[in-house]
Parts: sequence; C-alpha cells; structure tokens
Amino acid sequence: MYDYVIIGGGIVGLSTGYALIQKYPQAKIAVIEKENTLAFHQTGHNSGVIHSGIYYKPGSLKAKLSKEGGDLLRAFCNENEIPYEMCGKVIVATEKQELPLLENLYKRGLEHQLNISLIDSSQLAEIEPHAYGLQAIQVMDAGIVQYKRVAEAMAKIIQEKGGTILLRTKVEKIVEGSAGLEIVCNNNTIRSKYLINCAGLHSDRIASLQGLKTNMKIVPFRGEYYELKPEKHHLVKHLIYPVPNPNFPFLGVHFTRMMDGHVHAGPNAVLSFKREGYRKTDFHLRDFAEAVTYPGLWKVASQNLGEGLKEIVRSLSKKVFVQSLQRLIPEITADDLVVSENGVRAQALTRDGKMVDDFFIVNDKRSTHILNAPSPAATASIAIGRSICERIQKPDLL
Repeated sequence: MYDYVIIGGGIVGLSTGYALIQKYPQAKIAVIEKENTLAFHQTGHNSGVIHSGIYYKPGSLKAKLSKEGGDLLRAFCNENEIPYEMCGKVIVATEKQELPLLENLYKRGLEHQLNISLIDSSQLAEIEPHAYGLQAIQVMDAGIVQYKRVAEAMAKIIQEKGGTILLRTKVEKIVEGSAGLEIVCNNNTIRSKYLINCAGLHSDRIASLQGLKTNMKIVPFRGEYYELKPEKHHLVKHLIYPVPNPNFPFLGVHFTRMMDGHVHAGPNAVLSFKREGYRKTDFHLRDFAEAVTYPGLWKVASQNLGEGLKEIVRSLSKKVFVQSLQRLIPEITADDLVVSENGVRAQALTRDGKMVDDFFIVNDKRSTHILNAPSPAATASIAIGRSICERIQKPDLL
C-alpha cells in the first residue's frame, strides 16, 4: 500500500513526487507512467521557455506560480547542474493598433514586479537586429532550458529517496474503498491511500474513472512548428514574440532559440484529431468523436471563428505561415525554414464554451486532480508540486 500514487510521468507529476518526498521523506510514493519513458508527451515536446508570467491575470494561479516557479526552477537547475540561460525576450508591436495592447501588457508586467523595459524601434534593433517593430517590451525574466533534463533530474531524486517509478503502466480502472484506492492497471493492481492525477492529455479521463464530475473536457490542439536552417540561426538572438490577441487563448507564432542552438518558429495551433496526434495525419476515432461531439468545442469555435480559420489556413499553407513570421522578421523566406517536431497542448474546455485559462486543480476526499496545466506549467512545475502538497493530508492522517 502506497501513501501517494501519482498518475503521469511528465514534469508536473514528477515535480509533485519531488515535492512530496521532500516534505514527507518516510512516505511511500509511486509515480506511474503509461509510456516507456518519462516526460514523453507535453514535457518532451516543450519549447523550453522559462516564462516570466507577464501575460497572466494578476491574482491567477498562472501569475503566482509562474513567477514563484521560475525562481524555484532556476535554483533547482543550479543545484543539479542543469544548464539554462536567462536570455530575455522581446514582445513586439508591429502595427499601430497593437500599441495600446502593448502598453496594457507593460502595465501588467509592472504589476507583477517584473524586470521589464518599454523600448523603441532603435533599441529593439540593438537587441534583435533583424526584427521589425514600432515598439517592444524587453522582458529580462525569461529564459530557456531543456525541461526533459529537469524532469529526469527530479525522477532521479525521487528514486534515490526511496520513491518508485513504474513505466509501461496504464491505468484502466479506479476503485475507491474505505481504506484507500485500488488502481487497476494493464500489468498489475496498485493500492494507495491517496491519488494525484497529473495525466495531462488524459487527466479528464482519469478523473472520470474515479467518478468525478468536472464539467470540462480535454481537447487537444496541435502546435505546428518550423525551424530555421543552421545558416539562418543568426537572425534570432533571443526570444521574439508578437503582441498576443487578448481575445484568443494562444500567443501567436514566435521565434524561440533553444538550448541546443536550434531556432523554432511557431506554433500554429489547430485541433488535433488524436490526443497524442503530433502529425497532421494522426487520427484516433474515440478522441475525434469525443472532441467533435462536445458542445464546448463548437461554442469556442464560433466565438473564435476568425482567428481559428487563420490557424487552419496557416496550417495548410507554408506561404501564409511565412507571412506571419515576416511580421516579426521581414527577411525570413520559405527557403529559410524546415519542418520541425510538433507538440500537443491539453486544453480544458467547459461545456458552456469557455477555455479554462488558469491552472485548474480539483480536490476530492482521496485524490487531487490537475485538470488544466498548459503553458506555463513547465516553468511553474516545482511551485505547482508544492501547491499540491499544501492541499493534501499528511501520510499519517490518510
């Protein structure tokens, strides 16, 4: 019998195990993951950005935990000799109508007490010589790291401190009794006093297995990327972002320099026909049927019809994708880009057609469910793990 079982071996699940084993070193803890390796899905396909929290509403969990989590993440990397770089980013207004939005974003950053500056086009040219903009925000509290290395370090610590990690272990049924839970998996049955659901793309299904009514569903959106050819890496020095549309949940295509030197351009965001559908041709009947018959998806689609159609067109046309990138770096051409690996974002939608725009964590008597943890969850992961620890009872009280 375990004290705590965590479902999901991504960075949120591992950070939760890391936090628990630090707080309760005598507790019996297991992390179970259905894949052959840890950090296989959202963590393994992450862009690697350490987010500042500038975009998020003051008072939201995203705002609080991304700022706190960024500090904890850097400390963790220092302690475990994981390279990272606080390279900073620029958020660029390329049209006059974006200037008021940029000003509002700048005020929000000041409210969050971030290290930011409002800069003009000549100052932008000093930072990013190839970028175009009328005005920009320079954000010094942003950086890059390889989140898979962070996750692997957490897993190592969990195991060194006596925790268990079980791979190739897929949850099929959850039975709750008076003494705890039976978690029936494809290869064995695991008993635990408490369950923590960090299953990401499948978090709503795990909640349903326990009989939890959540009024939401995970709908997968594929983030499609190109990357610059090596001879064009010099066009991007740091991170270059557009001013986001406040009425659309995604940030728009941007340029991200990675720790390995690659420069990614994207993502485009389109509905995926499979929860783990990284390719345009990926299809899973159950995943597709659940998404397209869910009322919340059609309500969200109707509310964002214009932007959604732009995303679809950009997905189908490299020429249109390049035109979006040229707003930020005019000299980019289609020949400068090659197709890169895609990612899938687990986005929670409510039945009444709202995108859950904050981290969404639900507590039950013997379980905690992280039902919405998109970006900046990797940045905030250690803070999320600590927050979960604060929500649950001590092992001797379970």
